[in-house]
Amino acid sequence: MLQQSCSVAQTGLEILRTRLLPSTVIRSACTGTLQLKEPLNFWCGGRVKPSSKDARPSEPVYEPATGRVLCEMFPCGPAEVEQAVQSAQSAFKTWSQMSGMERGRVMLEAARIIREQREEIANMEVINNGKSIFEARIDIDIAWQCIEYYAGIAGTLAGQHVQLPGGSFAYTRREPLGVCVGIGAWNYPFQIAAWKSAPALACGNAMVFKPSPMTPVTAVILAEIYAQAGVPEGLFNVVQGSAETGSLLCLHPGVAKVSFTGSVPTGIKIMEMSAKHVKPVTLELGGKSPLIIFSDCSLENAVNGALMANFLSQGEVCCNGTRVFVQRDILEPFLEEVVKKTRGIKIGDPLQEGTRMGALISKPHLDRVLGFVRQAKQQGATVLCGGEPYVCEDPKLKSGYFMSPCVLSNCTDEMTCVKEEIFGPVMSVLPFDTEEEVLQRANNTTFGLASGVFTRDVSRAHRMAAKLQAGTCFVNTYNASPVEVPFGGYKMSGFGRENGTVTVEYYSQLKTVVMEMGDVESPF
Repeated sequence: MLQQSCSVAQTGLEILRTRLLPSTVIRSACTGTLQLKEPLNFWCGGRVKPSSKDARPSEPVYEPATGRVLCEMFPCGPAEVEQAVQSAQSAFKTWSQMSGMERGRVMLEAARIIREQREEIANMEVINNGKSIFEARIDIDIAWQCIEYYAGIAGTLAGQHVQLPGGSFAYTRREPLGVCVGIGAWNYPFQIAAWKSAPALACGNAMVFKPSPMTPVTAVILAEIYAQAGVPEGLFNVVQGSAETGSLLCLHPGVAKVSFTGSVPTGIKIMEMSAKHVKPVTLELGGKSPLIIFSDCSLENAVNGALMANFLSQGEVCCNGTRVFVQRDILEPFLEEVVKKTRGIKIGDPLQEGTRMGALISKPHLDRVLGFVRQAKQQGATVLCGGEPYVCEDPKLKSGYFMSPCVLSNCTDEMTCVKEEIFGPVMSVLPFDTEEEVLQRANNTTFGLASGVFTRDVSRAHRMAAKLQAGTCFVNTYNASPVEVPFGGYKMSGFGRENGTVTVEYYSQLKTVVMEMGDVESPF
């Protein structure tokens, strides 16, 4: 259907207002059965069919659990990026003039629709990403909670009044930035799109979002939900593509801010490109986080925490606590219990209810993770369990990207598996003796995204939390990230924050207005 009122329509592109997929199709989909042929770029309030004369070569998108092609992704070039940014600029004029309460009501409706469509969004996330349906449902819940949270904040945004001498005064206005760019990662596709868009929209901004080329689908569903909720056409747009498309967005003079989740090398490039127009950036980058387990802990809780810190989403989590430091006098019972539980993790079809570990994102990534395990063995580590390709019994999963979760012992701080981010289900366990020793070793890294401590000693917990060089410190838990609290890194793990009230500062700017109520005194 062609939307003539949209400026994009004048370019000859067709704007589709129909849903990407009917709910019944997604709900009934089984692993290995779904194939998408619909366009996945979205701006001006609908999905955009690429022009045949300008279309770039498509890139295959794979279903991790089966290795089959799920869909073709058509990357956006300069013309498409320009159209998406113009679409966002047009919507910004309307959205930024609405009151915070008005914006909040629209966002609450978006959150309601996500709750209503929870099952089909989760199913689609599983098919495109490979994680278990158990985890995907939690991700979708966190997404709507984030939008609901910032919907509540939208109406509270305000400035400050300052009384000056002689009846004069000043006040501040918290104003939106304009068109913000969000660049997402493939490990939490829908959730990251919500984390970036919710505070941006609450502050009155528009957004152009680029998902990972490996997981392009569910961001389009979010765009459809925002449109259904009643945002102005073009407020939330999705452009597909790889590095070239991301560069075009970062360098576009009409973009006011860039928020990126991904690797350190890409984050550095985004900083460099954004600096050309002095754009503010938020960077949520990699990690090699320490999890420190003291002998006075609840061993059962510590083991469960270590599993949570290493094996959620097949280990493909930036803040995972993959350097597990265990006080020496409980090392053996800890290893015995953690290996037993790791061997019990059910691997298989991620859409099956009992599955707790699905497929890694791609064949090259699977090979990379397995390569880290091989290198660890060569450097002297002991594989206590896992670390091998996993072949499922189901014939349709034979070509899927599965591996068995791995626990490594006899690790040292100099090993590659301890120093570099693996981004897979590989736990490295290291013994320690004293609090001072482990603190120095834990901080001896260029990363600083997260950290964790298990202890019954409250004083020690506070001491460790104060001295660990990381943006988050989990105490007697791990990977609990409610939307109410800020999330972000120290050092090369990035800067800026997502979630919590502080994020408003990263999606708005402060204007000072000074009002003189008397005559102007001048020395001239």
